[in-house]
Amino acid sequence: MKTVLVTGTSKGIGLETALTFGREGYKVFATMRNLESASDFKQKIKNESLDITISKLDVDSDASVKQCMDDILQKHGSMDVLVNNAGIERHGSIEEMSIDDFQSVMNTNYLGVLRSTKALLPSMRKNKKGCIINVASISGKIANSPLGAYAASKFALEAISEALAQEMKPFNVKVAIVEPGIINTQMANNISVDEKSIYPNSKRLAGLFSASLQTPTPPKLVADKILEIAESNTWKLRHPVGPDAEPFIAWRASMTDEQWIDWNATNDDDWYEAVQNTFGLNAR
Repeated sequence: MKTVLVTGTSKGIGLETALTFGREGYKVFATMRNLESASDFKQKIKNESLDITISKLDVDSDASVKQCMDDILQKHGSMDVLVNNAGIERHGSIEEMSIDDFQSVMNTNYLGVLRSTKALLPSMRKNKKGCIINVASISGKIANSPLGAYAASKFALEAISEALAQEMKPFNVKVAIVEPGIINTQMANNISVDEKSIYPNSKRLAGLFSASLQTPTPPKLVADKILEIAESNTWKLRHPVGPDAEPFIAWRASMTDEQWIDWNATNDDDWYEAVQNTFGLNAR
């Protein structure tokens, strides 16, 4: 039986990914920071008789990662697939966000992935098999306010994943990056307007997310892509997911850096008009 460990499974993409692998016959190790939020998840596991074990894991903590990973490896041996999904979002202007928020986002979204990955790399390398799938975002390719801190963490994740793929391919360990667009998760729905901000970007982005979520893309779509990557023989590194992912990335790529900055720095009317004309979304 193939094994998979998924981080951040209390809700959203992580939860759907764990269930999707379980339904495909994998032995799933679903990890999360707060086990108290797992009651509905446990009921689904029971109802469907899935081989899913829920474990406590805080990717922000060296000690928590070591304890959890060591325990799983000692009891069950090597892991076939690691899905680094755990992540948080903080948004706001560079000036107005606290350093604590910047550190929290980087610790979870970047260093948290490194902690989990490094715990399993030795066994994967030794066995010369494995698959590591890192859930990034289109924000790992596009930086715009007020998602500067979040984008920085995902840019970092993209970079380290690309380097890791080079190191692990000689050992037959596949590394892949999943880049979801706007997905109907709690994180996406929490993108809100900061009424106290002196910058207009918070209101604009909240409007864009709200408009996009009127026709929501379910987390299951991302989970299905993650399973597809794990099951396939492809060594493709980057995988945009969702109907808006590739269009958003292409949109950014169509502009010079200076054009991108100018567009995000323009007045409200021009910004909203551009979103309407390009994506058919009324973000007002």
